Amino acid sequence: MIPRTPGASAARPPGDAREARGRKRTIPAVPHTALLVAGPFARLPAHAVAGAIASGLRAGGWRSVDIARLSDAAEPAAADFDARMRRARALVIAQRRLTEAALQGSAAFEITTRARQAGVPCFAVTAHSGLNAFDARILDLQLVLEAADEPALRAAGGTLARHL
Repeated sequence: MIPRTPGASAARPPGDAREARGRKRTIPAVPHTALLVAGPFARLPAHAVAGAIASGLRAGGWRSVDIARLSDAAEPAAADFDARMRRARALVIAQRRLTEAALQGSAAFEITTRARQAGVPCFAVTAHSGLNAFDARILDLQLVLEAADEPALRAAGGTLARHL
């Protein structure tokens, strides 16, 4: 019998304490999912753009990349898009041109607005960026990368992987 003082909890036998110290607590890894929303670039269809960026993200260590088409994600009725976006650690918009005029009323503008309201960081990859720093800040874009062909899109995916 182990003597107890008033207010003290029961002491563990010495063997249990040694076993507890020897065990390491492991924290399960949380998958880092990036939601990639891509549209077509000049000669590249949307699936090729998304595939190249996703390839760069995966090479940079992101095993989980959820891909959506820019046109599908713009639908207000796409409730599953909002759920997918909230599950993602980051949102990546891939659009051929990012200019103030091109964004007015566009799907990319709607998506970046939803991401900002949901607190999901948003990044952009584009063949041509005409946004100034103020425009990028209004859209709450963390980083805007320019890439026009598949190798450059893969490299942009790798750069995003390092920043995410």
